[in-house]
Amino acid sequence: MSRDPSFPVPNRPVPNTVFRALRGARSPGEFAAAVRRAGREIGERVSCDARYVGRVEAGEIRCPNYAYERVFLHMFPGYTLTDLGFAPRETVRGRRAHALPYAPPHKAVRRPVPDPAGTGTTPDPSVDEESDVLRRAFMTGGSAALAGLALGTTADPAAASPTAASPGFRPGTDEAEAVEEAVRHIRLLDDRHGADALYEGAGRTLRAAYELVDAGARRQSVTDRLHAGAGELAISVGWLAHDSRRYTDARSHYAEALATARVAGDPALEAHAFCNMAFLARDAGRPHEAVRAAQAAQAAARRLGSARLRSLLALREAGGWAGLGDRRACGEALGRAADLFALGTADADPAWMSFYGEAELAGLEAQCWSALGDHERAADRARRAVALLDPHFTRNIALFTAQLADDLAASGKLDEAAAAGGRAVRLLGGVKSTRIRRMLDATADRLRAHGSPVDAFLGGEPRPA
Repeated sequence: MSRDPSFPVPNRPVPNTVFRALRGARSPGEFAAAVRRAGREIGERVSCDARYVGRVEAGEIRCPNYAYERVFLHMFPGYTLTDLGFAPRETVRGRRAHALPYAPPHKAVRRPVPDPAGTGTTPDPSVDEESDVLRRAFMTGGSAALAGLALGTTADPAAASPTAASPGFRPGTDEAEAVEEAVRHIRLLDDRHGADALYEGAGRTLRAAYELVDAGARRQSVTDRLHAGAGELAISVGWLAHDSRRYTDARSHYAEALATARVAGDPALEAHAFCNMAFLARDAGRPHEAVRAAQAAQAAARRLGSARLRSLLALREAGGWAGLGDRRACGEALGRAADLFALGTADADPAWMSFYGEAELAGLEAQCWSALGDHERAADRARRAVALLDPHFTRNIALFTAQLADDLAASGKLDEAAAAGGRAVRLLGGVKSTRIRRMLDATADRLRAHGSPVDAFLGGEPRPA
């Protein structure tokens, strides 16, 4: 397959000349100090140094994590990330950015989504149904089918088979890029719309990805990328099953990712798989398993150099201890999570953790305190999570608003609970998540038990089967 000449050569970073110009006459060290000062001004701790500034200017960091984004936008009011020379976040929501080829900003095709107010439909500019990047990256064979499946546009699963279409086919860089793009795109859509509408198409995409793995690449570098990409895709599809309460399917996908990590000797993928297995075990009512999986994830992550990853994994362990009713062990794990979080971000932080900031920390703490029956503290943490969340994470805003509603109801604050529940229901106009819907049903049942009217809360919508 010939490469489109308008695209830069893969794996060759494009220097960020805009960011370099904004640094001006300051040395990289002086500019890094200014970044750290700006972070302190808004309560964001970033471990910026001259090396980080150099990597940004060299184009190795195509898009900063959310902590750095907030700091940069504070430093340069009125600018967007693309104004600062970065790539759009939707093009890097997957594997670590420095391992991926640069793709220029692309034109989105807008899809109508439900209007929460019930007045019709409104275009959602953040959803890329089929971008120029995807069309160019997936022009032939298995790559084209993989792209279509990631978007839910390919009806025939057999079309995704590169080996069936081309006997003797061996995947290369284009196919590895296709898998990585599928991971990014599925995660982006899930952040905004929830899992229910995505799961079936994503499952077909996963099967196509593993066919590429089985076909066998000629170069080890491509083999490594395919294993890592397919494993991350298995976790993403597992999460879609998890959020849709298809727990058996989710367990299978997470186990597939773990097996891929073990075969490839990839500790980062192993830590991610165990992280999600711990989360699933907690939600499925297996707290002992949640603790063990979280501890295994922490063992895999020790040599990865990411304090933020270890913080999240400590929270997964805390969730297991909360399910067991062990307040002391839960508190210790929460303390470790907070201490590790306070160490700040690092270049080693996995790209899939872009959701994990102060808001997510507060939300997961809320879930632990709620499981332990401390609903006042849980409501306080859930309220903080909702206030801090980036608007991009629509599903998580709905999730923690639902958590807040339930803890307010359990605390006897019925009017506040109904109001929060109503906000969560309105958010679900654009989010399809069985898990959140059932949380709200449980809150409605709690309000009914107290004689509180819930008609406005439920909005007349049917309960899920």
